[in-house]
Amino acid sequence: METNGLLSFPSSKPPPSRTHFRPANPFSLSFPTTHKTSVSHRPITIKSAISRTKKEETVEIVKTQLENCYLLAAIKYTGFTVKQFQDFRRSLPESSKLIVAKNTLVYKAIEGTPWEALKPCMTGMNAWLFVHTEEIPEALKPYRDFQKEKKLENDFTGAVFEGKFYGPDDFKQLETMPSRAEIYAKILGALQGPAIGLVGTLQAPARDVVMVLKAYVQKLEEESGGQ
Repeated sequence: METNGLLSFPSSKPPPSRTHFRPANPFSLSFPTTHKTSVSHRPITIKSAISRTKKEETVEIVKTQLENCYLLAAIKYTGFTVKQFQDFRRSLPESSKLIVAKNTLVYKAIEGTPWEALKPCMTGMNAWLFVHTEEIPEALKPYRDFQKEKKLENDFTGAVFEGKFYGPDDFKQLETMPSRAEIYAKILGALQGPAIGLVGTLQAPARDVVMVLKAYVQKLEEESGGQ
């Protein structure tokens, strides 16, 4: 019986504590703050680099479009729907290119060139029409037709042609310029008529005179080639 009493007597040692399973530092399992900080900054750096690259690409695209460009016009872009913009772009001839770009990027591309005369248009949102043909009225007509069809109030905010700026009220001059065929006919008629007719033609704007002379040279080449 005495032995049984010893066996049932509670031990003097305290029961094992479960707390020793916890790590010494209770925050050590969720402490990779340094790693999180370095990762959070990385996307910002990448995004900035991509943004800078896109801006540089836009400037280069504008510069490329300015090569062999006869006229650069700005169109008020505010209020255009995506579908309207796409429809208008599809209506343009191959000789014209429509681009939407920030004014600051376009100005960066034209700064220091004759196209810098377009500076008054560097306000608001613009779409930029690059015309790669001498037939200016024909190049501007698609937008006038589209504007009338869709009943749009968006208008040209300006253009540069031969280094000269044309405001919205001056577009009639551009839209009524004689076509190449009309100029050729006028020059050839002057060359075949009295001298006074030729003098009058030579007093015309420089563009008309140059196109006339080109037509005359072409006529001579055709005549010599046919002999």
